[in-house]
Amino acid sequence: TLAERTNLAGVRHILLVLSGKGGVGKSTLSTELALALRNAGKRVGILDVDLCGPSIPRMLRVQDSAVHQCDSGWVPVFVGQDKAIALMSIGFLLERPDDAVVWRGPKKNALIKQFVTDVAWGDLDFLIVDTPPGTSDEHISTVEALRPHQLLGAVLVTTPQ
Repeated sequence: TLAERTNLAGVRHILLVLSGKGGVGKSTLSTELALALRNAGKRVGILDVDLCGPSIPRMLRVQDSAVHQCDSGWVPVFVGQDKAIALMSIGFLLERPDDAVVWRGPKKNALIKQFVTDVAWGDLDFLIVDTPPGTSDEHISTVEALRPHQLLGAVLVTTPQ
């Protein structure tokens, strides 16, 4: 649709951060990568699709922020004094940041699609997508929703054990 093309039209590169298991540091790596790219002068967004454990808002100290609507969808939360990192996370949509999200597949998949299509990212050099652990439906939904943009790369986070 037109809205999908419009909201990601200004994003030059999309980078998925994945792993086969939890606790390997995907969110930490996503955050550090965003900070490093920002320090290199790039415009960066983070899409936190880890619906069960949205930790990036806390890592970037914006967990008490609210998401607002604009004509083209949700306005991401802008991080830091320079507002150089745009962030969207389910953590912003929960009443309490520590609330658990217990949703079945279709509702999770619909939210992921909405995050991809309905966030007004503006012009970004990189959109980093922090995914949940494992290889679940959420990953398939994320890749399917992003597929039309063909700017996809991936970082696979592993540990030696």
